[in-house]
Amino acid sequence: QVLGFEVDTVNSVQFSNHTGYSHWKGQVLNSNELHELYEGLKLNKVNRYDYVLTGYTRDTSFLAMVVDIIQELKQQNSNLVYVCDPVMGDKWNGEGSMYVPKDLLPVYRDKVVPVADIITPNQFEAELLTGRKIHTEKEALEVMDMLHAMGPETVVITSSDLQAPLGNDYLIALGSHRITKADGTKMTQRIRVESPKVDAVFVGTGDLFAAMLLAWTHKHPNNLKVACEKTVSAMQHVLQRTIKSAKALAGEGNKPNSAQLELRMVQSKKDIENPEIIVKATVL
Repeated sequence: QVLGFEVDTVNSVQFSNHTGYSHWKGQVLNSNELHELYEGLKLNKVNRYDYVLTGYTRDTSFLAMVVDIIQELKQQNSNLVYVCDPVMGDKWNGEGSMYVPKDLLPVYRDKVVPVADIITPNQFEAELLTGRKIHTEKEALEVMDMLHAMGPETVVITSSDLQAPLGNDYLIALGSHRITKADGTKMTQRIRVESPKVDAVFVGTGDLFAAMLLAWTHKHPNNLKVACEKTVSAMQHVLQRTIKSAKALAGEGNKPNSAQLELRMVQSKKDIENPEIIVKATVL
């Protein structure tokens, strides 16, 4: 919204707080309730969208309903771009584990990814979707090609545990964008982004990344390098501001808690709107 998009939000959950806290209470939207909300939009003929963005989901029938809605929206507007963050799990100390039910994986792999235009998995999620482990950058590029073959024209592996050329204090993200030229030939643009690691566990960074990538790829449709530089730079601004603020609140020598580590989104409005590029991407 800050970047100028009219957004209709459907909350897949209504929780008291995010699930990074010890406790949370609230409701989960089921597929029938999602369908009912979509029917309301349809009855008013306001179901023509340019973009759809989806993230964290725990329920297979909900996810299947999302796919049905996307397919119908693409009939309304064939240029619709679906950005999917296939949130399934992550790696901690090198070990991957899923934090959604395992039966979501085949739905993402067989139904969701094929209708997506842009996907933003982390390394673990990219490995789950393709069944291939990634140990090197070369293998990561091969996995991104496999993901392209499943449907999406843009694949960004948002974080990985690959060794960064700049050193251990940096985190690697990789992007791949497949362009079909006027004469029908395809070319692939690939980039690597190295950003400084921030020593804390944040919640919501993936959501922020996917939303900003949607906006910046819209503004720079054939330049994944610039779109990723703006996205990752804005992330850095937000995370640096958050950690600085969290440490101040926690006090000298204390570890910040979940409440203190809430992303400083409102305070970072200017950085989200017009990020100073502090992270450069390398074209591979």
